[in-house]
Amino acid sequence: MTVLYSILILTVIGLVSAVLLYVLLQKFKVEEDPRIDQVQEVLPGANCGGCGSAGCRNFAERCVKATSLEGLSCPVGGAETMKKVGAILGMEAAESTPMVAVVKCQTVCNDRPTSNKYDGSMNCRISQTLYSGESTCPYSCLGFGDCVEACQFGAISINYETGSVVVDADKCTGCASCVKACPKHIIELRKKWPKNRQIYVKCTNEDKGAIARKDCPNACIGCGKCAKVCQFEAITITNNLAHIDTMKCRLCRKCVSECPTGAIVVENFPPLKTKEDEK
Repeated sequence: MTVLYSILILTVIGLVSAVLLYVLLQKFKVEEDPRIDQVQEVLPGANCGGCGSAGCRNFAERCVKATSLEGLSCPVGGAETMKKVGAILGMEAAESTPMVAVVKCQTVCNDRPTSNKYDGSMNCRISQTLYSGESTCPYSCLGFGDCVEACQFGAISINYETGSVVVDADKCTGCASCVKACPKHIIELRKKWPKNRQIYVKCTNEDKGAIARKDCPNACIGCGKCAKVCQFEAITITNNLAHIDTMKCRLCRKCVSECPTGAIVVENFPPLKTKEDEK
């Protein structure tokens, strides 16, 4: 009889607890906008964080809560994805400029002095805390591939013959994962021009000219010649280093021939015509 009473009491307690839990769940239940699921479905699902959100779900929530899609963009899905998001929410998607990652370090320079041989963890962030790199340039690429591991799209690789980091512009989505992964801050996002053309200063050395040239013969020395020849005011000199504003640049390439050290590089351009070609 005692056993039956015990079972009965436990059963009653269980039923009462279940009823109380159900009532509490109904009272404190948070209704979620069904459009969040709809928006998430059209997103690429990369969860790369390139949109500034903690994953695609969080980005979908931000879009649904927003009164306008201005300032919101999915770098992986691009304009087409944002148009779909806009159609779901009844808002117009703002036009966004496609971006691509560039590595601003001339690691392939054979004349660059090497001061030591690193024998430790093959990780850029760990080695950065221990020393400045194998070359004498404290701003140079470490070359251990943190950026390669961070890229979910297979857009970055290391050329082990030259030690240079190579970005495949066709695969790059501009998510900025590699930018965040680089402890030396030598990777940046730039406007993605047609045919993957680029003009940029491939150097991040902020030391004065003579010191920078000692570290690397192709270093930017901050002479300002490129800025003077630019008709579009696209070049500025800050901390002994030139920077080309990708939004102002018109790809005229006048700065390239003006640079005395070859710090300004061009990619995927046809050769410039010479006076002899025009004859």
